[in-house]
Amino acid sequence: MKIKGINISDGRLSVLLIIVILIIDQIIKITVKTNMCLGESIRITDWFFIEFIEYIGMAYGITFFNKLVLSLFRIVLIGIIGYYICKLVKREHSRGYVVCLSIILAGASGNIFDSMFYGLIFDASTPFEVANLVPFGSGYASFLHGKVVDMFYFPLIVTTWPDWMPYWGGKEFIFFSPVFNFADCCVVVGIFVIAGYVFWNEKKQGKVEIQPPKGKEK
Repeated sequence: MKIKGINISDGRLSVLLIIVILIIDQIIKITVKTNMCLGESIRITDWFFIEFIEYIGMAYGITFFNKLVLSLFRIVLIGIIGYYICKLVKREHSRGYVVCLSIILAGASGNIFDSMFYGLIFDASTPFEVANLVPFGSGYASFLHGKVVDMFYFPLIVTTWPDWMPYWGGKEFIFFSPVFNFADCCVVVGIFVIAGYVFWNEKKQGKVEIQPPKGKEK
């Protein structure tokens, strides 16, 4: 890749992307954590809010395992993706594929960074006080037990289920209700682009033109 006469290899481009995404992600998270109380919400539009929450699970607050197991799983997964990217850049491969994997790796790394260090360098966020930086190791949690900061909330549709519906009748329905962060966005975008590319490529390769037999000329 060339930018104004500067040749950038796939490996350097991958590292640059990861660093830039990590910096943006951490700037957003630290700004929110040190300026907003837990649960505080800032209305941007009717369908977009900056809402500060913390979670211990996966992206969008999904939780399957305890915090330590989940953090270790993330580290192993990041290592596998990083190793795979290194293998790709050593041989000719689609630059777009490398870029997407790098974006996914950066997003996953951003969230694991929270888990690894936020509990060590911040005191606890509460609904009444914002968090502050503290001397390393004197924070609210131990290594790998920090909480991930989320802030983007898009309630695009807010309505109520019809009363005649079983179980959900009369209850509020919100789409899209999960609160997420910039790192989550990177992971999801990278996965969707790769999935779309694979689907399109398979669909393209699956098209076999069958020519009807030509009639014999008389």
